[in-house]
Amino acid sequence: MTKPPIVFFRAVVLVVVFTAVASTSRAESQQFATAASQVGFDQRLGEQVPLDLVFRDEAGVEAPLGSYFGRRPVVLALVFHRCPLLCNQVLTGLTRSLKPLPLGAGVDFDVVAVSIDPGDTPEVAGRKKAGYLERYDRPGSEAGWHFLTGRKEAIDALCQAVGFKYVYDPQKQLFAHAAGVVVLTPGGQAAQYFYGIEYPSKELDGAIRRAASGRIGSRIAKLLLLCYDYDAATGKYTLSIVRLLRVFGTLTALSLGVYLFMMFRRERLGRLGDEPRPEGAATTAVPGPGL
Repeated sequence: MTKPPIVFFRAVVLVVVFTAVASTSRAESQQFATAASQVGFDQRLGEQVPLDLVFRDEAGVEAPLGSYFGRRPVVLALVFHRCPLLCNQVLTGLTRSLKPLPLGAGVDFDVVAVSIDPGDTPEVAGRKKAGYLERYDRPGSEAGWHFLTGRKEAIDALCQAVGFKYVYDPQKQLFAHAAGVVVLTPGGQAAQYFYGIEYPSKELDGAIRRAASGRIGSRIAKLLLLCYDYDAATGKYTLSIVRLLRVFGTLTALSLGVYLFMMFRRERLGRLGDEPRPEGAATTAVPGPGL
């Protein structure tokens, strides 16, 4: 009785694995399409943010948003204080860009980081502030950094004013949102948008200086980097690279197909070569040299 070829079992295993991966990829693609259609960061230049919205600072003290305006420009970052990846990169990139500027936080501008998660607490905000003050490394700048939390109604009203659209996934308790910051005038008007997690220091300096005099900047090319469902512990990816993963998934599928074809072909040729010759079959002699 002929034993099933080993390559057959290998192929079955590979097909099962590929099917599982493909199913996961399709599910992630559907999640991506759903979230990406609702996430955005529109440039509402000149839009006035509602300064009467009430938020809590790191000490838990409630104050209207207007208390952080009126004296100097504000660099606004809408983040998720407990975000495991991209929000940290937004604030890290902002801090890195602000650090070499001749302008100083608390003197020439303020940084206001507002959490889009109503569940974030002043304690979490306080730890975030301490960490980024250490990165900024400018003694005396504490009064220029504000990490706020608030109720959903206030958060949504602020997000709507600056064109920031996010989606909450209650099952995973995470947010899908875009990455970027907005520079606002002392009066609270959106003056310049920056997308992504890296902001050229020279351009940021110019935007702050223009905003200080009440001037509104121009629109920039929009290339959104989305934050969604990244868990540093499990290594899940952000939506921003799901499309790239799809490309690699397609290439993997093609490679798998070629591999299976070659393996089946090799196994078939091997079986044909190993078949016993019929008894009494004549062997054709091949003349050697000199014969």
